[in-house]
Amino acid sequence: MASREIVPWLVRASAQFPILLVTGARQVGKTTSLLELAEREGRGRTYVTLDDPTLRTLAREDPALFLRRFPPPLVLDEVQYAPELFPHLKILVDARRSEPGLVWMSGSQPYPLMRGVRESLAGRVAVTTLRGLSQRESAGLPFPSGPFIPTRGALDERTASHASVDATAVYERVFHGAYPAHVVGPQRDRDLFFSSLVDTWLSRDVRELVSVHDQGSFLRFVKACAARTGQLVGYADLARDADVSPNTAKAWLSVLETSSVIRLLAPYHSNANKRLVKTPKLYFLDTGLASYLGGWSSATTLMDGAMAGPMLETFVVGEIEKSFLHRGMDAPIFFYRDRDGVEIDLLVVRDGIGHPIEVKRSSSPKREWISGFAAVETTGLRRGGGVALCLSECVVPLTDQDDAVPIGMI
Repeated sequence: MASREIVPWLVRASAQFPILLVTGARQVGKTTSLLELAEREGRGRTYVTLDDPTLRTLAREDPALFLRRFPPPLVLDEVQYAPELFPHLKILVDARRSEPGLVWMSGSQPYPLMRGVRESLAGRVAVTTLRGLSQRESAGLPFPSGPFIPTRGALDERTASHASVDATAVYERVFHGAYPAHVVGPQRDRDLFFSSLVDTWLSRDVRELVSVHDQGSFLRFVKACAARTGQLVGYADLARDADVSPNTAKAWLSVLETSSVIRLLAPYHSNANKRLVKTPKLYFLDTGLASYLGGWSSATTLMDGAMAGPMLETFVVGEIEKSFLHRGMDAPIFFYRDRDGVEIDLLVVRDGIGHPIEVKRSSSPKREWISGFAAVETTGLRRGGGVALCLSECVVPLTDQDDAVPIGMI
């Protein structure tokens, strides 16, 4: 079992709040992480999953009886199926306000779930998001003290240990993705794992969120999105590929985002700069799922194919996002692109400072990679240290404040 970077945050949050909620896509390890922590805690928590139709019915039709039958301390799985529980949980924790860690919950549909949480449990619940395994988690490497921000101090800390930057090894990670059951668990047949995941997700979560009458069209749409990961969203192109209207394409993108399948990354802009492109970029949250949907049969064919660059960028964006989310922090990441063609793959914004990041497939660093970094100063942000994440084996200085850095250091 891989050690998860989020566990220290879960411990701290449970010691402060009566309710703990972990959201995220199916199969990313939410339940496993909570149950492992419960075993270490030793309070004898009861585990209940609302995937069980009988228990789900009881929770929805008689939530008060459900909570009498399953009193705290409790681990409550797939809680999005019974939002009727939330007002009764509020009553329960208010009656025992001095007791932290009463109920731990997980849920696979964060947006609908969070509506109920905001309405009933505001101020009583600590909320975080879990993604699949990071490369550090899957490799069993030490966890740095903070998220990935390309300052010299943070980079020095990460220099001591990092994952392999051999191109074949990196693309193996990209190809297989980050679902724990596939990467470190018993489900080693990649195609079988992802075909089952897609079928389950289509037949359950999507139907919960929106009425999709033609699953064939929806699957074509999802595959079209996978083929465009790491690129600006083109609603008309996606609609054409799936043979649906642009409005349907927008609605289905929302479904994918709600289901934690994609992230729409916003461009960074300020009122002082009107020439920025405002269209978001589309990123799959798991590169293994994207490579499966894209029809790539091996890491080698992916590495040598037309999507090698966008898929590597997708992987990097996901790794940097995990470095924040798995510490219970929002990920302050954007991209930059203006109408003059100046681009920065990623911009990490912290304390009014913009840290530019480029992603490159090469192992031979070049100073021209960072030629667009000066554009940060046009956004109203102060320009911080930047990096070109690449396949080099060590950190290579490019300027006084910018470095070429191995992707394995994230």
